[in-house]
Amino acid sequence: MVNGGRSELLLLLLLVCRLTVGPVLAQVRHPLPVLWMMPVSSGQGGVNLTAGLGAAVTLALQDLKKQPPPLGNYDLQLQLLDSQCDPAKSLKALFDAMWAGPKYLMVFGGVCPGVTSLIARSLPALNLVQVSFAAASPSLANRKWYGNLFSTMPSDRAVNQATVKLLQRHHWTRVGIVTQETTRLSQMKKDLMRQLLKVEVQPVSTETVSEDVCSSLKRLKDLDVRIIIAQFEEDSVSEVFCCAYRLNLFGSRYQWMVVDGGTGGWRLGGHVSGCTTTSVLTAADGSIRLQIRPLSNTNTPGVSGRTAQNYQDAYLQQLIQEGAPLSALHAFAYDTVWVAASALAQVMEAVKHREKYSAKRNVTVSEDEVQKMLLEAVKKTQFEGVTGPVFFRNGERPTSIELIQFQGSSGVLVGEFSSETQQLRLRNHLLKFKGGGPARDQTLVRPQRRHVKLLQYSIVSSAAAVTIIIALMLLCFIIFHRKHWLLRSGSVSQDQLLLLGVLLSSSSVLVSGVDGASVSDGTFEILCSAGVWTLCVGHTVSFTVLLIRTWTLYSLCTVKLKRSRSSRLLLWMLLMDVLVLTSWQILDPLRRVVLQHHVEMDPSDQDVLVQPFSEHCGCSHMELWLTAVYGYRGPLLGLGCFLAWNIRSVQTDHPAVSGQRLALSMFAVTVFSGSGVLGSLLTSHNPPLQFCLSSVLILCCNICILIGLFGPTILHVRLNSSKLQPPCELQVEAAEEEDEEQLSRLNRQLKSRTSQLDAEIETITMQLSSESEILHHVPRSDHAELRSVSWNNEARADDRNPEKKLSSPEDVNAPELVQRRLSVQLPILHHSYLPVIGGVPSSSSSLFGSREAFVHHDAIVTTITSCPPGGHVTAEPIRRQQ
Repeated sequence: MVNGGRSELLLLLLLVCRLTVGPVLAQVRHPLPVLWMMPVSSGQGGVNLTAGLGAAVTLALQDLKKQPPPLGNYDLQLQLLDSQCDPAKSLKALFDAMWAGPKYLMVFGGVCPGVTSLIARSLPALNLVQVSFAAASPSLANRKWYGNLFSTMPSDRAVNQATVKLLQRHHWTRVGIVTQETTRLSQMKKDLMRQLLKVEVQPVSTETVSEDVCSSLKRLKDLDVRIIIAQFEEDSVSEVFCCAYRLNLFGSRYQWMVVDGGTGGWRLGGHVSGCTTTSVLTAADGSIRLQIRPLSNTNTPGVSGRTAQNYQDAYLQQLIQEGAPLSALHAFAYDTVWVAASALAQVMEAVKHREKYSAKRNVTVSEDEVQKMLLEAVKKTQFEGVTGPVFFRNGERPTSIELIQFQGSSGVLVGEFSSETQQLRLRNHLLKFKGGGPARDQTLVRPQRRHVKLLQYSIVSSAAAVTIIIALMLLCFIIFHRKHWLLRSGSVSQDQLLLLGVLLSSSSVLVSGVDGASVSDGTFEILCSAGVWTLCVGHTVSFTVLLIRTWTLYSLCTVKLKRSRSSRLLLWMLLMDVLVLTSWQILDPLRRVVLQHHVEMDPSDQDVLVQPFSEHCGCSHMELWLTAVYGYRGPLLGLGCFLAWNIRSVQTDHPAVSGQRLALSMFAVTVFSGSGVLGSLLTSHNPPLQFCLSSVLILCCNICILIGLFGPTILHVRLNSSKLQPPCELQVEAAEEEDEEQLSRLNRQLKSRTSQLDAEIETITMQLSSESEILHHVPRSDHAELRSVSWNNEARADDRNPEKKLSSPEDVNAPELVQRRLSVQLPILHHSYLPVIGGVPSSSSSLFGSREAFVHHDAIVTTITSCPPGGHVTAEPIRRQQ
């Protein structure tokens, strides 16, 4: 390595001597001294950064000599300055060279980024302009700091721009970045991060690799990174793909993009520990490399008179002569020499012309003016070089970035990016991917709406419609056969309310199953509210009517309970519903809520996950409002079951008030209501299933009510319609007049009987009081005699003389007297307790004043019911007297 460095140093010294001394004919040309700054020795890692550049520079100087004036009038003399890739030593060497002279107008070269950055910031103070062939760092784009620096090597920012355009073209928004730990690549990564954030591309992970490449790639795999941007030097790419092969980070699910900003081609397949050449090539197959175009793709001769191919051939011959290795920057160094020569020649000609043709004699142009003229000349440089068009925009050279895809064992040009127009052109017919198309940047999550299928909704809605039609038909039947229905059923108004509840609850099924995707948010909220209102009000009306009937029958069979006005319960229940539902609607209205379900794998594609979601009605405090709605219904359902259990064996002549049917209906409503609440809570994660289950329970409950309560009554009315044929209007009026006469006559009889009973009661009361007075005056000795009187004689004497005074207290309890008292007291007791069982009022003044004494206005209209100890209720209809 030491001998190699000495030989390279010797070659460079010979090259400098050749450039400075030259042939005798070069002395006639005007010399233009230029500092050539570059590291003479090898750089980091023993790599010679300037190997192969001398041949390109020599070839450029030879071509300049062949040019006509004004370029042919000047001799570009390059003074070698060893930077050693050390910023401090480079700056010291620059100051020493400036002090020693001659007067330098320009700095040529600059390979090391750190040295180039420091020297470029000091150029304005030294009145120097620098043209470089390797200043590609994105940090050098700041023109305030690096205004005197120009580079024929395109900036790495252009490569990053091409990377971003490629990501946008394939809609990749999630990437991973793996960067080798070098100064230039680290700056390149920072610039790439800034550009990715501007276009909202998420860098999932940024790994900096120093030694262990596989551990960094393993972290990317753990994060499910599919698009990998690798920023490595050319000699490390094989090692990266070796680790990718071992970790299975290749194939149709992954896309590699190698971005290093270089110009070299593919150099894969070298010896890598742990992998064969085939393994490396397999992992790299399909990857895309973004690189700067090294040579022009046209056959048109440039400013030097050479085409790109002609220059490359001449350069290779020069390398063979000098025995130097190939450099990736040789073409840019060639064009840089031409930039420096053309700018210096133009300025020198302008200075010479100004001094010669100036109005004032002995006019000299100052160094500051020369420096400004040179700066403007470089800015306006424009010619066709061997690397393509050479011109500058803000100190950077626009160029084309090539996209080369590795296919098989070679690279194929599949696209180009122009940094000037910011346009990416892809050759889609050449671009090949392992899968059916570009790889996905992540596992695709496909949303899938779960809604009630049309077939399910059709079946359930048809059943609800049938239930509604049946309820409407029953309602019409009751209206048209009102008198027949009144004879064989309970209250007509209660039956109508029960059917109304069935209609409302069945209508809620039609509303709650509408697909939310086909309606707007406002319409969806209206449907949600309508479904809740119809279900709650319908359930309240139906259940309350059943509870009132059950309570009425239970109270008739229980002597301890007095009949209350149970019809008010329906009003209170409706008021409670209105209060709760109105508060719910105002304070926390129902709205569309999207429910996300568990992610599922797509059986047809392993990279696709299915995200089911559904829409349902919800609010912020759904649990609180449901508790309020269920809270006051639960105890009433329990009370209804208790009452239904007690009347389960009661039998009546009317089907509508049968204890067994009422009990079964109440049990059915309770069971279906509890099952509906529990099923809705358990299936809340699956709204379609929730809809089907709730609808089935609601409809089954309604059908049980219709069949259990209305079926037998309708059958009885239809079968006995001739017997129960209602009379005509005249007959009804005559019957009513006859009834009124009979009732009046009966009323007068009862009033006379009441007067007789009152007189007897008064007589008995006086008799009892007189007997009690006699008992107080009878001597104790007479008691024994009274007890010796025979039972038969006292009975006969009492029969002959009812008003006979008693001679002893024991005679008061005689059987005849007890029987007589019972005969007198029983009408009084009957008179007192008759209102308890629904008879006449207790007031004698209004006892028989109206027909209410005989026609009951509650659920059992034409019956007088009594409950024997066995629980059997007998009903005897009151029949008209003929």
